[in-house]
Amino acid sequence: MIFSRTLYTLGAAITFSAGCFALSTDKIEQSNVKATMHIKTIALGSGCFWGAEKRYEALEGVIDAESGYADGFGFEATYQNVTDKSRQFDENNYAEVVQVMYNSNIISSEDLLKNFFEGHNPTQVNRQGNDIGTLYRSIILTTTQEQIQIAKQLIAEYQPLLNEAGYGKISTAIKPLKEFVSAEEYHQNYLQKNPNGYCPDHATGVVFNKGKEVEADNDFLLSGKHIVILDSREYCPYCEKFKKTVANDYKGSIPMTFRHADELNGLTIKSATWATPTILFLENGKEVYAHQGYATPAEFYKALGAFKLGDSKAYDVAFHERTDRPYCKEYKEFRNTPEGTFVDKLSGEPLFDTRDRFNSGTGWLSFKHPVKNSVTMHEDTSWGMRRIELKSKSTGIHLGHLFPGEGPRGTDRYCINATVLEFIPRDKG
Repeated sequence: MIFSRTLYTLGAAITFSAGCFALSTDKIEQSNVKATMHIKTIALGSGCFWGAEKRYEALEGVIDAESGYADGFGFEATYQNVTDKSRQFDENNYAEVVQVMYNSNIISSEDLLKNFFEGHNPTQVNRQGNDIGTLYRSIILTTTQEQIQIAKQLIAEYQPLLNEAGYGKISTAIKPLKEFVSAEEYHQNYLQKNPNGYCPDHATGVVFNKGKEVEADNDFLLSGKHIVILDSREYCPYCEKFKKTVANDYKGSIPMTFRHADELNGLTIKSATWATPTILFLENGKEVYAHQGYATPAEFYKALGAFKLGDSKAYDVAFHERTDRPYCKEYKEFRNTPEGTFVDKLSGEPLFDTRDRFNSGTGWLSFKHPVKNSVTMHEDTSWGMRRIELKSKSTGIHLGHLFPGEGPRGTDRYCINATVLEFIPRDKG
């Protein structure tokens, strides 16, 4: 008997048989043969391959995920050719796909294909979100008969669930994988190479085996100002980066809430919700404005400043390096507070303690020193003077100036604008 199989790896299909292969099968241990038979390959098209590639790589049991082109003919498969406007609706155009090699002992073909269906909108024809054209078609390219059967069965199961949620007919094509052309190197691991962006998330929110999804409780978002972060159900490096650099340290007084795109029930949202992260600034349940994609701390806090401070003196102080009027309203409120901490008005990070406050007689809040590692110092030559500007380390907003030797008994005086601060009484418990 001739032992024969085809292995698809890294864009190449290698067929070998015991009758002509250089090494005889009696040198291959039976356990290794059995293990190898569980290594399978499939190519999946669900729109732009950048986000899909990263999503599959994050699944336990996936050995490799590679972006590329398949199911086209008549021209060389390159990104320039595939995305050419003349081929946007060409039925012979290649599809952007991800070739996935996986160990079916760890992740079954069924679970992998469920992830595929749940990770995009399979009812859209030749598009995903804002990406339009035949290259973005939903397609499953198989290498085994079992994969074909599973794909057809899952479509039969998924269609009623989509119908119940108000979606149309599944457009996903199922075909054998004849050829896979690896995409250019800059497309591989694209999200890792481009850290400041977003992950396209076109999921419908309809999932297998969970019945009808329960709507999110958004009643508390209908009153006051809120920040809502659109997160991905799958692994999104930009979402994780935003959490690490901004969200995890945020202590501001405007609440921050995470939601998936299908959990915005009851809210009035104007922006597209298919990119993660997307930052929504809401007032009384209605979007005021939004930022799509990853936001650096500076970008986030400038947007938050406009949202929270609006067209006010505080905004001019924070972002245009202006100065409060002496003895302003906020100064009068803060000069005789009980014991506590003055925090950054945007991030909530502690800046100054009442134990270090003193009355300088200048009309501005004055402190002997800040909370450790909370402010940064910068040279300021504006208005024909040489001064030391103080900024909040967490947000970069302007706080005031440092005047060496002008404090009690020759100590330093940190002269701070009250409009960019909030006060938190000390917990007596």
